[in-house]
Amino acid sequence: MSTENATAQTETKEFQAEVKKLLDIVIHSLYTEREIFLRELVSNAADALEKYRHQSLTEEKTFDSHLPLDIKIEVNDDQKTITVTDTGIGMDRGELEANLGTIAHSGSKTFFANLEEAARKDVHLIGQFGVGFYAAFMVANRVTVQSRSFRMDDQGHEWVSEGTGSFTIAPCPGIRRGTKIIIELKDDAHEFANASRIKRIIKRYSSFVSFPIKVEDEVVNTVQALWARSKGEIKDEEYNEFYKFVGNAVDEPMLRLHFAADAPLAIKALLFVPESNIEKLGFGRTDPGVSLYCQRVLIDQHSKTILPEWLRFLKGVIDSEDLPLNISRQALQDNALVAKINKVVSSRFLKQLAETAKNEPETYEKFWKEFGAFLKEGVVSDFMHRDELGKLIRFESSKGEPGKLVSLTEYVERMQEGQKEIYYINGASREAIEAGPYIEAFRKRDLEIIYTLDPIDDFVFSHLGVFDDKKLVSADRGDLELPELKDEATTAEEAKKPALDQEAAKGLTAWMKEVLGTKVKEVLESKRLEDSPAIIVNPDGLMTSSMERLMRASGQGLQEFGAKNLEINSRHPLIKGLAELRKKDEPFAESVVQQIYDNAMIQAGLMVEPRTMVERSYQILARVVQS
Repeated sequence: MSTENATAQTETKEFQAEVKKLLDIVIHSLYTEREIFLRELVSNAADALEKYRHQSLTEEKTFDSHLPLDIKIEVNDDQKTITVTDTGIGMDRGELEANLGTIAHSGSKTFFANLEEAARKDVHLIGQFGVGFYAAFMVANRVTVQSRSFRMDDQGHEWVSEGTGSFTIAPCPGIRRGTKIIIELKDDAHEFANASRIKRIIKRYSSFVSFPIKVEDEVVNTVQALWARSKGEIKDEEYNEFYKFVGNAVDEPMLRLHFAADAPLAIKALLFVPESNIEKLGFGRTDPGVSLYCQRVLIDQHSKTILPEWLRFLKGVIDSEDLPLNISRQALQDNALVAKINKVVSSRFLKQLAETAKNEPETYEKFWKEFGAFLKEGVVSDFMHRDELGKLIRFESSKGEPGKLVSLTEYVERMQEGQKEIYYINGASREAIEAGPYIEAFRKRDLEIIYTLDPIDDFVFSHLGVFDDKKLVSADRGDLELPELKDEATTAEEAKKPALDQEAAKGLTAWMKEVLGTKVKEVLESKRLEDSPAIIVNPDGLMTSSMERLMRASGQGLQEFGAKNLEINSRHPLIKGLAELRKKDEPFAESVVQQIYDNAMIQAGLMVEPRTMVERSYQILARVVQS
C-alpha cells in the first residue's frame, strides 16, 4: 500500500462523550494501585487468545495460524515504554473503533455519578467500574494499538491516542495476527519501564493465566492453575508444591479441599489447612490466606470478604467466572455473588471436615487440637453455619479417659433414658473440675458431663444453645434440675449422715444471708451437694462462672454481673457444726461464714481480692490452735 493511500485512509475521530468523561476522570485522579493497568491489559490479551483458540476450531483458514499463543511484554528503559503483545483473535478497523472509542452499555448517569464520587474519595477506581483498557492512560502519555484480525482479508490497523478526546485510526500493513499495545509512559510512571517491576506485577495478579506470559523472553507465569484441573490427574506432590506457592509456606498441608460447583454459581476452589496454627505460637492474629480469582486473574489477594473470618487459617484459591472481572474490594463486601461463594465454600469445607472426622478420626483430632479454636469462634460469630459447626466441636468428658475427646453427637447417643439436657462445666483443668463440688451430683447419678477447659467454651455453648433438640446446660446454674436418687444405698448413706432438720436449716440459711449481705442473692439448702460443704451457683442461668471470669479479664468489674446464690450442704459436718457454733460464739461463726463463701468463690474461679480472705483464714487458724 502506498504512503499516499495510507495517509488518505488515516482518520481522526472524537471519542464518544462518555469515553471523554471517563478518560478525564482516569487521567486526573489519584490512585494507590496504578499497577492494575497491567492486569487489565494482560486479561484482555488472554481473552483475545482464548477467543482465537475457539475460533480456530471452526475456521478452515486463519491468518498466521502457525503463531504460538502467548503474551509478550517488553520494556524500554531508554524510551520509557511498555509493549504488550498477544497473538490472539485481533481486531479489524471497525472493531478497533467500536472497542476503544465507545463504552458499550455503560453510558448511564448513575455510572458516571459513581465514577466521579470514587475519584473524589481517592479509591481504587480501576477494577471498580470495569474501565479495562482505559486504565493504560493512568500511566501513559500516549497509547498506540496495532492490531490485525485473524481473518484472512484483514490488513491490520493502528489506533493512536493521547487520551485528550480524540484518536486516529490508520492502516498498518505488514503486522502479525493479534494485538500490540505500546505505552509511552508519563514522567511519574517511569518505574514501570523496569522488567523486574513488571515481573512482580505479573506474579501478583496474573500468575495463573493459562497462556505463557513472557517478560524479556522469560516466562513469568510458571505455576499452573491447579484448581482448574481434574483432581484425578493431580499428584500429591503437585498439590504440596502449589500449597507452598500460594501459602508462602515451607511445610506440607494437613488437609486439602479441591472441588468445582456449577450451582448456585460457577466455583472452583483449592483450599489447604496448614500443618500448624501460628496463632498458637504467639505470632498474632492470622491474616486471611485465600485469594479470589476470576478466570485465573486475581481479583482480591488474601481476601477478607470471600470467607468468614473464622476460616482465616485456610490457604488457597477460589475462582468464580460469574464474578465481574473488575470488581473492587469495596464492592465485594456488598456483592450477592460473593455472599453465595462464602456460603457454598464454607459449607463444603465443613462437610469435608465432617467426613474426615468420620473416616479419619486421628487426622481430625490432630486438626482439632491445632485449629479447634477457629471452629469455636465460628459457633460464636457465624449463625449460618452454627449447626454444622456444633457437630464438629470436641471436648473431654467424665465418661472418657483424660485427653480423649468426644463429640456432642456421641454424648447424645449415650444419654440416659429420659435425659433432656446436655450438661457441661468449665474449669482450669480436668483435675480441678473433678476435685470440685460441681460434678458431685453427676457422679452420684452416673450422668455424663462435658468438661470445658477453655474460658471461651461457655460462650460457645451459650451461642449454640441447643444441639439435637437437647438444651446445653452449665452445671453451675442455680435452677439445675437433676433426677432424684431413691435407691437403698442412697437412703442408707443419708441415714449415716443426717441433715439438719428443716427448721434449723431454714434458720441457718436466713442468718447466713444476713451475714453475707449483698455478696449473695440467696443462701439456700442444696439438693446437689454430696461431699462439699458449699457451692456458688448462678441464679439466672444466663452467665456461667467461666463467662464471668473471661469478661472480668476484659476489664469489667464484679458489680457488672450481680450477686450469686450460695448453696450449703446441710449434711456436711462443717455446716452442722456452724449451726452449733452460731449459738456459742456468733462473731466467730460469722467469720466462718465469710470463709465458707470465699472458699466457694475460689472453687468457682471468681475470687478477685484475696487479702481479706487470707487474713481471716489466719485468724481462724489461730483460734483453732489456741483452743
